[in-house]
Amino acid sequence: MTSRLFPQIEIVKPFYSTDFGEAWYGDAKSLLKLLPDNSVDLVITSPPYALLHKKSYGNEDGETYVRWFRPFAKEIFRILKNEGSFILNIGGFWNEGVPTKSLYQYKLLLDLCEPVTKSQKRARFNLAQEFFWFNPAKMPNPVQWVNVERVRVKEAVEHIWWFSKTDRPKANTKNILTPYSESMKKLIKRGTYNFGSRPSGWNVGKTWNIDNGGAIPPNFLPVELADQPTNAIIESNTSSNDEFRRKCREAGESLHPACFPPYIPAFFIKLLTDENDLVVDPFSGSNTTGRIAEDLKRKWISVESCEQYMRASKLRWFDNEDT
Repeated sequence: MTSRLFPQIEIVKPFYSTDFGEAWYGDAKSLLKLLPDNSVDLVITSPPYALLHKKSYGNEDGETYVRWFRPFAKEIFRILKNEGSFILNIGGFWNEGVPTKSLYQYKLLLDLCEPVTKSQKRARFNLAQEFFWFNPAKMPNPVQWVNVERVRVKEAVEHIWWFSKTDRPKANTKNILTPYSESMKKLIKRGTYNFGSRPSGWNVGKTWNIDNGGAIPPNFLPVELADQPTNAIIESNTSSNDEFRRKCREAGESLHPACFPPYIPAFFIKLLTDENDLVVDPFSGSNTTGRIAEDLKRKWISVESCEQYMRASKLRWFDNEDT
């Protein structure tokens, strides 16, 4: 059977499909192999993190994580277009029994990007840029070090890495401009600026005074303070009253415990793709990526190995009684 939206791809019947995309139920290592070489514009995902205690959605430990992820990385590298990008959100964890951190995510970063020999036959990505997601609703975990012994502060930041196949991936910051600060608006209106060199060595030219419609955000991006040019991805993932969660409760479906906040896929889809480009999420969970891609008129494929999360994610488009 072929895909209705992607007829060049021979697959089993999608779990569900929409105007722009399809949700595939199964193991990403196998299903990604069905995608042609150089066919995907953006892969964006948040796989299960390495954790000491197993979660309901499954996860590896720190010692095996890099080896576990390599087959996925190989397929992601293969299916990406040369100008395509791979966005990976990954969190850290603590070493067992002591208040020190595991280095597993940094080992993964090096494994994905360090030069390899021909005999190793591994993907080698470029690190295009790193981003940071600040989640103010993070629980004070591990409680032993934060609340009981009080020897560590609450962890509330996760890495988001932007990888690329080449050193020139497609990107357009004009699509993600943020509002100017009030002081910048006044400077533009006044038409004067303190031009010239700075003690840091930077030289401020007259082009700094041009109204470009907004400011280019740094890699610590604005969300909750969207009316200010702050440089933080400040995004909680604890919403309990949105339409998707309401539908899940009404349908009696189990909600994924780590839903991707909508702002993150929206930011990178706008930055790195154009309309009708193909976006893939190999660990889609509640399929936030697919919903945002649909809203932004991008084609999408999501992959999820847990049937209950697939059923729940379908409610982003369809009522429970719909087939």
